[in-house]
Amino acid sequence: MTDQKDCDTALPIAGRNMRVGLLGGSFDPPHEGHRNISLAALKALGLDQVWWLVSPTNPLKAIKPWPLQKRIRQCERKAAHPRIRVTGFECGRDSFYTVDSLKFLKRRFGNTDFVWIMGADNLKSIHHWYRWHDIFSMMPVLVMDRPGYRFAAFSAQARYFYREYQVGFGRLGTLPGHSLPSWAFMTLPLSEHSSTGIRNSNAIGMKGAET
Repeated sequence: MTDQKDCDTALPIAGRNMRVGLLGGSFDPPHEGHRNISLAALKALGLDQVWWLVSPTNPLKAIKPWPLQKRIRQCERKAAHPRIRVTGFECGRDSFYTVDSLKFLKRRFGNTDFVWIMGADNLKSIHHWYRWHDIFSMMPVLVMDRPGYRFAAFSAQARYFYREYQVGFGRLGTLPGHSLPSWAFMTLPLSEHSSTGIRNSNAIGMKGAET
């Protein structure tokens, strides 16, 4: 459990019938790729907002991330857009699993059309997530292309299972509020940025500075 003094559980405000994309992750650190896919989703899906759900921790990663408040401040600086909102609401909750967070948001904002946004790398591995089928049954899913993962995503177990429910690229604007399950794959100019790569580069730079 994250230390309570490091928590910021404030939630953005969503009005009735708003279309909101949810982009979750450690954001350790946030980078231009996060911003690019958020702006692309805003435009293609006609979203009112995209919320960055900054996770206190990641049960699938062994490395502990930077403190939550630090990552939230970094996200706010990187997002730099009035329709991209940052929240660490999962902090202090009993569960950090994506499915439980999405259930909470669905209950809290019953009149909001949410779309879960994730990268193609996550489509490849989502069948390892806790109760992953429930995610597809709760809200539409938008899968964003990522360098090196396009073909792996096409052969993903989740894509095979939900192949009949894919919404075509030309109908992306219909995804919010679409009948469930539904999902779409979106191609866009790819960014080579990744949180892992940035962390590794920073570590190399710090090591070099010490020699």
